Amino acid sequence: MLEIEIVPALNDNYIYIVHNRTKLLTAVVDPGDPDPVINKLNEKNWKLNQIINTHHHNDHTDGNKKLLEIFNPELIAPIYDQNRIKDVNKFVSDNDFIEIVGVPAKVIFTPGHTLGHVCYYFDREKILFSGDTLFHLGCGRVFEGTMEQMKNSLKKIK
Repeated sequence: MLEIEIVPALNDNYIYIVHNRTKLLTAVVDPGDPDPVINKLNEKNWKLNQIINTHHHNDHTDGNKKLLEIFNPELIAPIYDQNRIKDVNKFVSDNDFIEIVGVPAKVIFTPGHTLGHVCYYFDREKILFSGDTLFHLGCGRVFEGTMEQMKNSLKKIK
């Protein structure tokens, strides 16, 4: 049902494009660079319906503006970053349930890397978009939060 494309971007980032093959809906998670997203969407012949941000850092949001101009998707971001991310259609907070590409996802508040960081969890599919809270072999650096917050956030998503 869901197809996920992992798109390398910048020097050390990945952008995730999520496509619902049944409903023909597409979302991008943390588009730090719009160009590789546009290229992949064109290659797949997909229209972008949603932009999902986990936190306000530029390497996760710099593509928002151009993607909004081209595709006019819904932009979903953490309420905690309401003064830091522009043009948001829908703010989310801890324990909210939202639909991403027509599939229910739970919002998990995970401060530490930033004070407003959230993750998005698809329970049925067992998929977590963790932003900079959790990496393959570690976690993101603590910029705004505390080590205690990061530890608690990692326990929460465990």
